Parts: sequence; C-alpha cells; structure tokens
Amino acid sequence: MMEDDNVNEVRVGVIGLGNMGKGHIGYMLENKVKGLELTAVADKSQAAREWAEQNLPAETTFFTDPYELIASPLIDAVLICTPHYSHPELAIACFEKNKHVLIEKPAGVYTKQIREMNEAAAKSDVVFAIMYNQRTNPLYQKLKELIDSGELGEIRRTNWIITNWFRSQSYYDSGTWRATWGGEGSGVLLNQVIHQLDLWQWTIGMMPKRLRAFCYFGKHRQIEVENEVTAYAEYENGATGIFVTTTAEAPGTNRFEIAGTKGKIVIEDGKLTFSRLRVSEPEFNESFKGGFGSPECWTFEVPIKGEYPDHRGITQNWINAILHNEPLLAPGAEGIKGVMLANAMLLSTWEDNWIELDFDEEHYWNQLKKRIETSNYKEEVIHGV
Repeated sequence: MMEDDNVNEVRVGVIGLGNMGKGHIGYMLENKVKGLELTAVADKSQAAREWAEQNLPAETTFFTDPYELIASPLIDAVLICTPHYSHPELAIACFEKNKHVLIEKPAGVYTKQIREMNEAAAKSDVVFAIMYNQRTNPLYQKLKELIDSGELGEIRRTNWIITNWFRSQSYYDSGTWRATWGGEGSGVLLNQVIHQLDLWQWTIGMMPKRLRAFCYFGKHRQIEVENEVTAYAEYENGATGIFVTTTAEAPGTNRFEIAGTKGKIVIEDGKLTFSRLRVSEPEFNESFKGGFGSPECWTFEVPIKGEYPDHRGITQNWINAILHNEPLLAPGAEGIKGVMLANAMLLSTWEDNWIELDFDEEHYWNQLKKRIETSNYKEEVIHGV
C-alpha cells in the first residue's frame, strides 16, 4: 500500500511506447482505471517522442532514459512495456527506488533472470504484478473455481490445443527484432501462448514434474525461433497433459480439456461445458461388477457471469492493491511459472530428452546464449549480452 493511507491516486510512468505501451495509455487517458494518474513516459526513439507530443497531455513528462523515469519523484509506480529481455532489469531498478511495478508478459526470457527479479521484489516493500490479462476472463476464473472447489475431483488429464495465434510472414518481417533469439529470445512460447502456459498451471493448480517437447523452428516461416510445439507433461499425482500450439495454422483451434475423477470440462468457442459424473470414476470402478458400463454422466453448459476487463482489469487490480491492499490476481512472482514451462520445452527439444521442471537454470541460459550469438538480430538489448 501507499505510505500515506490518505492518498487516493497513484502516479504512473509507462516505459516503452510500442503497441502495448500505447494500448495501455489509451485506456488510462480515457480514465478507465480509477485511482491512476499518468504522469510520465519513457522511450528512446524520436518517433515515440513525436507520438507523445501529439497524443499525451502537455503535463506528461517524456524521458529518453528509462532509469531517469524510474528515479523521478514524479511517479509512484511503473508499467514496463519494453522488449522481453529488459523486463527483469528494469523491474529490479524500480524495486531499488521503491517504485511499484506492473510488467508486461513475459516476466523475462529465462528463469535465471526472473528468479533474480523475484528475489529483489521480495526484499522490497512494493506491489509487483504481471500483465496476465487472461486471468481476468470469467471463463477461466470459473474453471479455476470449479477445480479448486473439488467439483471435478482429482485432475487426471489435460489437453490444450491452442493454434489460433496465426502470424503471417509479413508480421514477422515488420521488425528486425521479431522472432529472433537476440531480439525476443523465443517465439510462440513466450510471445503468444505464454498466456495459455500461465492459465494451464493457474487453473489446475499444479506444475508438471517433467515434460518432453518437440519444438519446430521456422516451420513454414522464415524465422529463427520456434513456431510449432507439441509437449507431453507428467505430474506428481500421475496426471498427464498435452499442449499443442503453432502460429502457422488457419483456421486455428482453442480447446482446453480437463478430465478429473468426477467428470470432464471442455472450454471452446467461449463456452464451458461440464460432463459431470453422478458417481466418481474410482467409486464406480470399485463397485461395478458388470462387463461393460460407465458412470452416469450429465453434460451441461455452465453459465459464465461477469465482464472481461482484459488488460484494464489487471491494471485496476494493481492500482487497488497499491491503494487499498486488494489481493493481486496476477502477482509478479508467478510470472516465472509460464516461462519455466517454455524454457523446459525448448531445452527438451535442444537436448532431445525429458526435462525435469527443476532443471539447471544456468545451463539453460548458456544454451540460449549460443543461439543469441548466431542470431540475425545484433542490436544490443538490456540483458548483458
């Protein structure tokens, strides 16, 4: 919370005026987040300065150096919308200046740097959140509620086919940093489906014990990084999971299926369908004495209530946490989980083997550095390379 409980507004600075930064600023200027005042922005490009002069109030201060914004007394909190590699380093600088932080996804590129960020956050006294906006979707909130309450029983299997993140070659060609190891450090796993990787573990409430993945790099596209992935996961309780994604398929599919001991839930086409067993599978199996048979099952669509505030919802929750100590929907420290899944999938492919989820983070970073060294993107970015 703010040191002065009488303060009813948080002065926010935005670092990075790319598509995401401008998008967040849009709803801020429309006063769609209560308790937020945009006081400063930072970006090194001349084009960003010109955009700011044309679109922002005259009293909004423009910085070309993000660290000057972070140190400025004009702000209480920072929204970081810069390239992936820079997220942890900028966040740590904010923590050192006692500034609240909301970072865009992903939390970083590799877990070693994210862990350092989380450790720095834990030593500070600020509110740290991540822009996992899909956690505000009432569809996934209802799924999590059903699983947490025990309605589905023990999780036995998950299967997510998420292939509707289509990206054309022209999209990749729109920036020299796009889809490069040096510029983004990954492809579909960190750029697009990081949302689903987060929801995968958040809704079911557990991370895999180990996984085996097959990533394809530049399949059907002229890019360096992965754009098609199939992964198989195993969990401590014996459950299994499949995760399939690509950016080169049209039309795409978004189908999340979760099977438990009390039935099955499917999310697809904006609907949540619950096939609920009257008697759990273990109980039926123990008592049934016939040859063929299965538990009685009722299938119905679960009503989904509430709005989907998307990015604005996460920003409002962050501001409420600062001003009123509201619990965070997407704590920044949890950003490491989705990146851990992505890193494990890439490492599994590179080493053609199973990867435990407690893999050597330094080893992964060394493997990634080899690919950065041969990347087509050579411009220096904020990650020490």
